[in-house]
Amino acid sequence: MTTDGPALPDAEYVLPLRWTDDRDLPDLAAYLDRLVGWLPVTVVDGSDDGRFAAHARAFPAAVRHVRPDPHPGRNGKVAGVVTGLRLARADRVVLADDDVRYDLPTLAAVLDRLADADVVRPQNVFDPLPWHARWDTARSLVNRAAGGDYPGTIALRRPALGPEGYDGDVLFENLELLRTARARGGVVRRADDLYVPRRPPTTAHFLGQRPRQAYDSLAQPGRYAAELAVLPAVVLAARRHPRVLLALAGAACALAEVGRRRAGGAARFPASADLLAPAWLLERGVCAWLALVLRATGGAPYGGSRLPRAATPLHELRTRAGSGPGRHAAPAATDGPAPGRPAPAPRHALETA
Repeated sequence: MTTDGPALPDAEYVLPLRWTDDRDLPDLAAYLDRLVGWLPVTVVDGSDDGRFAAHARAFPAAVRHVRPDPHPGRNGKVAGVVTGLRLARADRVVLADDDVRYDLPTLAAVLDRLADADVVRPQNVFDPLPWHARWDTARSLVNRAAGGDYPGTIALRRPALGPEGYDGDVLFENLELLRTARARGGVVRRADDLYVPRRPPTTAHFLGQRPRQAYDSLAQPGRYAAELAVLPAVVLAARRHPRVLLALAGAACALAEVGRRRAGGAARFPASADLLAPAWLLERGVCAWLALVLRATGGAPYGGSRLPRAATPLHELRTRAGSGPGRHAAPAATDGPAPGRPAPAPRHALETA
């Protein structure tokens, strides 16, 4: 830390946290020690009392460490995000999961993109890269080719969600946040060329995420229909034309390579992740059917409860926003800039989910 004040005093970093295991506490505390030299930091900590106290001792004194305020819904992360935004002292805010690791140039760059946007979503890259992170990288590459990945961090202008925040009773809270901002007339921009490292989960956590991530697709019917079709297509090809399986695998690898090469990604993602795209798509095809079972039996398990809804349809959020207060008045029919803003980036860089 320097004595000249933070490099980005007109922004704030908000980290929602709820841990049941403190094995990564030294790494997180070291990261926060760097962060507070760049901008103010707020950690909204929903961990149990013992861990909350341990975190308070480990975090730098300059970190504002608080409990989440009550917020409707069963997704506790949303309460942390909404609390952090309510407490933020700056208009520009970076929201990030506990496994995200910005450096100063990337942090400054993602905040600069808010000059003509209300929300910016960069691209996460795993560092280090154990086998399961390489497998999950295949998912990111396919997503990049098909319309954009969903990272564990975004930058936004604090009023983008309005005073009530966003729905805390959905599983895919990341998508819910983005849709809420769009529904209020905000510009949501992808930043596929801004790469933010994140720590990979444990192998056990990775395995536990498989059904939950497939359940998220229920919020995107077109994508979900395609995922449901994967398993029948593979079974049919295996029975009638086994050689077609090679063609399908090759197409999956090619799709992943398109995502890898987008926006300079070839320098950031290993080519070996392309080869895992067929396996990841098969996994998603199986888990997509499992998601139907979960939906029929009460929803996806999360935080000790079940969440039936993945996210709210955009048209429904627009209807709600049209009758509610907020900086963005009635939602625009297209993704145009807020009044007084410069023209946004080309349409391919705007959020379409």
